[in-house]
Amino acid sequence: MLPVAPPRMRVRINNQNQTTNLVSGEEINLLKAPGLTDFTFPALLPIRQYPFAQYLSEFQPPSYFLGEMETLKLEREPFLFAVVRTGDNGSTLDVETSIKVSLEDYRITETAENGMDMTVDIELKQWREYGTKIITVEDGSATTTEDRLAPTAPNKTERTYTIVSGDTLRGIARRKLGNEARWRDIFDLNEAVIEEAARRHGRASSSNGHWVFPGTVIRLPE
Repeated sequence: MLPVAPPRMRVRINNQNQTTNLVSGEEINLLKAPGLTDFTFPALLPIRQYPFAQYLSEFQPPSYFLGEMETLKLEREPFLFAVVRTGDNGSTLDVETSIKVSLEDYRITETAENGMDMTVDIELKQWREYGTKIITVEDGSATTTEDRLAPTAPNKTERTYTIVSGDTLRGIARRKLGNEARWRDIFDLNEAVIEEAARRHGRASSSNGHWVFPGTVIRLPE
């Protein structure tokens, strides 16, 4: 979750239509499937706690969010992008966005007008699953077909994550698995490690994963 809601967001729904000329010289438009959607918006990363800034647990400096963006680029995996608008009375408006995207680009701006705060211009692109159809041919005739989805990232034997200050299992599940409801899957897979870390920090237990501590290395479920 960004600490300050972006003041504006630009959504570009791309097209792939193509114009061409017939032999007669007449120009026509060939209609094709829609292209991928682009999202661009500025994000303010405060250097200190402001009354209008919100965090999942406690204040995090700009370096924390820049580190998350760098991780998204290095992991080369799509993630869930969600936008929820709320009214003045706290009610949720009917303009929610929840879509898988990739982080295409981000540009960091530091100006005297913002003091020590940072502004990041973020560009996201819609991500779609894709794949190939495998056809098995015997004696000159096709016998079976198999749909094979392309992998979303290079094959890995095991995915791990190192907990940093301010992390929660729900936040990790949302960022890494695309669904915060899967926090329980993370806890079940790493219960022994999480409970041991809680005891080292003077707690009787982690309260079912409520208490997690920086430096703890956990495994991420599939």
